[in-house]
Amino acid sequence: MDDQPCRSFFLQPRSTFHRRYEALRAFFIDERPSAEVATQFGYKPNAFKVLISRFRHHICGQDLPPFSSRMAADDPRAGRAAKTATGRTRPPSPIGRPLT
Repeated sequence: MDDQPCRSFFLQPRSTFHRRYEALRAFFIDERPSAEVATQFGYKPNAFKVLISRFRHHICGQDLPPFSSRMAADDPRAGRAAKTATGRTRPPSPIGRPLT
């Protein structure tokens, strides 16, 4: 059985969030050099360093990483985020009001 398409799914991800996840995983888990990972996943080396820095900031602040769903069922913060988002209201728009 040819598993090349399955390997390509992980090694050459198409979606932005999946690509970001796989690149960060290669850096932190596989401990590959950032320049090598950046090249493989189509990032400029400095842009990938910024991505690493932002990821560390999110994790150290106990925030969800930029590629995770905020609606994950097992995340207690997801319920609060959803309630907060739905409770927001915008001020009425001045467009459509009669002129006085």
